[in-house]
Amino acid sequence: MAVVGSESNPLRVAIIGSGPAGFYTVSNFMKIKDVHVEMDMYDRLPTPFGLVRAGVAPDHQKDKSVTRAYEKSAAYPGFRFLGNVEYGLHIHLDDLRRHYHQVIFTTGSPFDRNLGISGEHLEGSHSATEFVAWYNGHPDFADRQFDLTQENVVVVGMGNVAMDVARILCKTHAELAATDMADHALRVLQQSKVRNVYILGRRGPAQAAFTPPEIKEMGEFEEADVNVLAEEAMLDVASQALLDASQDKNTLKNVTAVQAYAVRENQRKPRQLYIRFLVSPTELIGEAGQVQAVKINKNELYTDDQGALKARATTAEEIIPAGLVFRSVGYRGKPLPDVPFNESWGTIANHRGAITNNDGSTVPGMYTAGWIKRGPSGVIGTNKTCAQETVGLMVADLAMNKHFQPTDTDPAAIEALVRSRQPDLVSYADWKKVDLAELAAGDASNRPRVKISNVNEMLELIRS
Repeated sequence: MAVVGSESNPLRVAIIGSGPAGFYTVSNFMKIKDVHVEMDMYDRLPTPFGLVRAGVAPDHQKDKSVTRAYEKSAAYPGFRFLGNVEYGLHIHLDDLRRHYHQVIFTTGSPFDRNLGISGEHLEGSHSATEFVAWYNGHPDFADRQFDLTQENVVVVGMGNVAMDVARILCKTHAELAATDMADHALRVLQQSKVRNVYILGRRGPAQAAFTPPEIKEMGEFEEADVNVLAEEAMLDVASQALLDASQDKNTLKNVTAVQAYAVRENQRKPRQLYIRFLVSPTELIGEAGQVQAVKINKNELYTDDQGALKARATTAEEIIPAGLVFRSVGYRGKPLPDVPFNESWGTIANHRGAITNNDGSTVPGMYTAGWIKRGPSGVIGTNKTCAQETVGLMVADLAMNKHFQPTDTDPAAIEALVRSRQPDLVSYADWKKVDLAELAAGDASNRPRVKISNVNEMLELIRS
């Protein structure tokens, strides 16, 4: 038989997950001209693009333009999309071993980390991911309910997702109605009674994880003021020294923006956003099972023995009345059947993208990329270099004949197997029917698109 990767015996790769890391896996393989490869991309949902569709804020349409590049990858002759197919339910690792030479898992980090404080179980306490998925029309979250009759909302965390949540809560219906936000969320947010939104960060402005564009946007609301306490905007001596030494441009921009808000005149707009630094929630206070307030500790920064700047609690406490709380303090991946998992990190166990056993040895033929590989860090484009590293390993292992030894590499065989278990398999051509219908509905209402949030509705449209 011809060598694997030749024209007559292509390298067969299964990609589990259709987010950015999955599509960058495809584009990186496309650049390797001396390896003939066929790639099948699986996703649990009928729709591709992962968090670009279901996670990127609806008012950030420019960030979603990256899907144009993914469309080019999907047009690659050796690419297939098999949507509405769940790994561990419709297809298993043994199946992949029989039909592919390699498999790469790019399933992301879908779960929020908990705060680990008393009262976190109360009604009105949610993960930011739930809320983001809800307003973005993710089918798993379309029926979730959030009590937006509450006047006070607390968002715990200082990353871009926390900023997205706060921004959506502060925007007017007119601002949101021009986006591709899910219709069910638009209807609920139009009736919102939210008046005060608090963002809580345990360290100072120089340690905030948001990016300069995110913090800058906070000053552009039509009907919301931004409030920052002057004492919390000031940098401590150690933070100032580190910033002076590094001259990190993004941190400088963040600090400058925060300090500008601290001296900005309040316009007495209908909604107020409070960005708080050096505070940590210690308890969610409830009554009759419902969140009523958040107890917070004031923090101070100190330098530990390794020279790292960390936060520690002082004796000062404060209570913020709030009936709705969203946590956004980090994310972790979901363990997958038959795939080694690092519980403490919330990622697939791996070395530079090659999946490893408990003893550190690599598992031939198994790889990972994206957040499930490295943890929730970076922006969308970071996944490109992440996937590039893994694809490099895959090609190197191919040259050393380190891969699965499949018994049936006929593309029709694996598709027939999957269809026998999931008759409602969705191809890329099927997805394009949904895509075009959403775009047409959006065009008719002067919006980017009108999303379909129900899987059965998508399938009915595809069949019709």
